[in-house]
Amino acid sequence: MNDLVRITFLLDSALWHGSATERLWAERIGNSRYRLRNSPFFAFGVSAEDIVFGDETDSQIIFKAVSIRGGHSTYRLMIATKRENAAFAKHWEPLQRLGCSYEEGRVLAVDVPPAADVYAVYKLLEEGEAAGVWEFEEGHCGHSLRPNAGTE
Repeated sequence: MNDLVRITFLLDSALWHGSATERLWAERIGNSRYRLRNSPFFAFGVSAEDIVFGDETDSQIIFKAVSIRGGHSTYRLMIATKRENAAFAKHWEPLQRLGCSYEEGRVLAVDVPPAADVYAVYKLLEEGEAAGVWEFEEGHCGHSLRPNAGTE
């Protein structure tokens, strides 16, 4: 595998996270294009495995646009209880069985792989929120959605 580089995403520091930038790991694939190798904690509109364009400067690579979607979705969990808590485990285990994983930082950046049923994942995220285990937000939905899925 190629060496990994960091892609800098410019953020609105007035949002809840207060960060002006976020840096994600990426694999250089050529022609100013990079494949993201981790999930964003704060940036919206991208997910792991997306191929993005970046502008190289002397000191960093700045995200410019998405080139090709990788099919992953990203959700962020703001945990209300400790991750070691039984309530967290009860609500996380079904998500893990669907193929979800997370990276831990100030929030949990949840990666939903393309093969996962994003509707089942979303329902489980809502259940965890209703139970007071976490609050969540959608960073990016990369799954193909069915028309009228919410009314079926």
